[in-house]
Amino acid sequence: MLEARLNGTLTGADSQRGYEAVYSQVGNIAQSDSFYLWILDLLALQPGESYLDVSCGQAELPRLAQERDIQSFGMDLSHNALLTGHTLMQAQNLATANSQQLPYQSSSFDAISNIGSLEHYLDMPQAVREMARVLKANGRALILVPNTFSLLTNVWIAFRQGRTSIDPYQPIQRYAARYEWQELLENNGLKVIQTLKYERELPRTWPDFVNYARHPKQMARLLLTPFIPLNLVWSFVFICHKANPAST
Repeated sequence: MLEARLNGTLTGADSQRGYEAVYSQVGNIAQSDSFYLWILDLLALQPGESYLDVSCGQAELPRLAQERDIQSFGMDLSHNALLTGHTLMQAQNLATANSQQLPYQSSSFDAISNIGSLEHYLDMPQAVREMARVLKANGRALILVPNTFSLLTNVWIAFRQGRTSIDPYQPIQRYAARYEWQELLENNGLKVIQTLKYERELPRTWPDFVNYARHPKQMARLLLTPFIPLNLVWSFVFICHKANPAST
């Protein structure tokens, strides 16, 4: 597993200060609406179910889930991000908390998501154990994490520039290969039942169609997605169930 730490990030307080700065200075670092709609479809949420987005940022996923009559919750380390989500997105049930100590009772949620966040935590195994803890016995989790050997990102940048791709806004950045991520999940309370690839999402809204039209390189990346092997994709999407305690 490849790891980079910026500005000497060693504690949860260090991480929190970093993310408060990101959301107050950089502003919106969200994905497109089409991306979040795709994630919700993968989760297959049903009215009446309880859903938690761990490290929800500005609460885009909880807000969209609320519109589908899902009992949705969001938590994030950044109070600035949640304040924006509550004010602009009108999202409800938001909590400022650390993913390694979730403020929820065990077996509380039918579904959990963690989108591009696990790789930034100080203690990734503990965060996975916490997600497994608050997931119901028949619940499902969706985890999206980046690939060390992304053909169109890490490998291409290394080929062109001789450098590793590092996000300058993240206090901690990690990459791993497919089965390294799977082992992390399955050693800490989740059971992977399906692995999907993510490169770029199909546009589902008019603004996202327009954005692709204005950025032909991103459109090319979307069109190449079916031809990229799973082990060389940009990010992995793991669909998980809570593991049987006897099998962990």
